Amino acid sequence: MSDLTRLSAAELASLIGKKEVSAVEVATAHLDRIDAVDERVHAFLHVDREGALAAAHAVDRGEITGPLAGVPIAVKDVVTTKGIPTTAASKILEGWRPPYDATIVERLKAAGMPILGKTNMDEFAMGSSTEYSAYGPTNNPWDLGRIPGGSGGGSAAALAAYEAPLAIGTDTGGSIRQPGAVTGTVGAKPTYGGTSRYGLIAFSSSLDTPGPCGRTVEDTALLHAVIAGHDPRDSTSIPQPVPDVVAAARLGATGDLTGVRLGLVREFAGDGSEPGVSAAFQEALQKLVKLGAEVVEVSCPHFEYALPAYYLIAPSECSSNLARFDGVRYGLRSGDDGNRSLEEVMSLTRDEGFGPEVKRRIILGTYALSSGYYDAYYGQAQKVRTLITRDFQAAFEQVDVLVSPTTPFVAFPFGSRTSDPYQMYLADLFTIPTNLYGGPAISVPCGLSEGLPVGFQIMAPTLADDRMYRVAAALESAVGTFTPPAL
Repeated sequence: MSDLTRLSAAELASLIGKKEVSAVEVATAHLDRIDAVDERVHAFLHVDREGALAAAHAVDRGEITGPLAGVPIAVKDVVTTKGIPTTAASKILEGWRPPYDATIVERLKAAGMPILGKTNMDEFAMGSSTEYSAYGPTNNPWDLGRIPGGSGGGSAAALAAYEAPLAIGTDTGGSIRQPGAVTGTVGAKPTYGGTSRYGLIAFSSSLDTPGPCGRTVEDTALLHAVIAGHDPRDSTSIPQPVPDVVAAARLGATGDLTGVRLGLVREFAGDGSEPGVSAAFQEALQKLVKLGAEVVEVSCPHFEYALPAYYLIAPSECSSNLARFDGVRYGLRSGDDGNRSLEEVMSLTRDEGFGPEVKRRIILGTYALSSGYYDAYYGQAQKVRTLITRDFQAAFEQVDVLVSPTTPFVAFPFGSRTSDPYQMYLADLFTIPTNLYGGPAISVPCGLSEGLPVGFQIMAPTLADDRMYRVAAALESAVGTFTPPAL
């Protein structure tokens, strides 16, 4: 038997289903891999060996069956897990063990998927490099001196380092797709409302979207099918059937894109992408043309305002959502010596518990929502959001999907952008418009630049998640998958 950690989720599921390997063997192989390499990668904040093996034993006893039964998974630490530490990579929640599971975690458990542990991230999902974790950065398995993307760098790095075959991420402005791009893995943001936000520690409620991460498009689609679907506990959940994303991925893998129209966004042409990124993207685009796709240039004139609009809407919503972390009900409590007022305790707790990027966004959002500025900032940003949505709708009248690089650059060295927040924010230049619109998008590896992975982004209309999987699988069939240097 080959190294179990190198197999795809689909391959592992098949072997477990045919009883050629046990779920316990698969879970143990991945737990041993974590023990062997995670000291260098730091993808995990908490490993639940006991819980993962117990879940695997249940599958081996025949108590749970399903398409991914017995396939282990890593979960981003912004998703609540009952009895397992959930910190959102923040000191303010250090040691917190939730009394309940998020809906997507319930679905993972019901599907018989052993949860290996919780992955590192930028604090409260605010960042593009996982450098803002209160527990130290995650290293990119392609080059341990470079970032793995953010905010879900831990989930992407765990995949690239073969510590997990599948992972859960969340995407508010690109936090699944951008880490996927720079680690050579696949990351999908479903349609907003297509996956439940119940049990997700909120950053920006109108943007946050949990989604699947994998090393292949088919694996990512299989996980998407497990976690998606209506949840009455989430008021933003869409009460409609999930598109058959698995069938779409398998159709795309045949390599036939005859009649599919790909929209090339004119406004992204002068984006300042690194030459190597542009070259890899263009080469991949030509491979899709050879598979039968047609490329159509489309104009989305308001996309250039997506970045500033996002950085008013998201911080405004985070200012509101993070008000609950006050040192009164749960989590960190600082300065409570009996001589300080409640307001002083709250101030000290938030000062000590929040990191610099979270504080920056809370201050920005609070200002944008303040009396006299609400209409000028938050209100205007929401109007821009409407214009961006109309751009998408007009574009999808001409084409089936839109395509672009996922990020303008490959993984950058640690510390090279932390002193300039704007340069950090540019990492999400191509990903943010989709979040403002609410549609699905996926990043799939398309090549290398300077020996580092480049991501190809495919954006689809709302509720047409299957379209992006078809094109992504076709691209994967043409370019293959990419393996980082051995750790």
